[in-house]
Amino acid sequence: MNRRFSVAALIVLLALGRAEAGEVIAHESVTLTADEVRDVFLGEKQFSANLRLIPVDNDVVQTEFLAKVLQTDRQKYIARWTKKTFREGLPAPLSKGSDAAVIAFVRATPGAVGYISGKAHGVKLLEKF
Repeated sequence: MNRRFSVAALIVLLALGRAEAGEVIAHESVTLTADEVRDVFLGEKQFSANLRLIPVDNDVVQTEFLAKVLQTDRQKYIARWTKKTFREGLPAPLSKGSDAAVIAFVRATPGAVGYISGKAHGVKLLEKF
């Protein structure tokens, strides 16, 4: 009986570990696919229609976002943006310190795309991660 409980508990923990923990959000003016979201945060896509995209990082959930969505780590991400800034003149994504700050910025800024750790209301949901 005890072994069955341990196996069941392990299965639950594994399922929780795979649960979606965050959301990619955007200003209502932005329309992007999941692949395009990745490209925005890698500096490969700067416009949606005629609208300049503004990526916004979230310090609270950045490590998880980088691993799950961009398949990279913080050090490589920073190095990539350093090169993009110097070679192409692209500004690195803005950085906000909380979900609330990202939501407020995205809601108020046409072209903004960000990510949060929980659920957001009043902004467009693009993807869960």
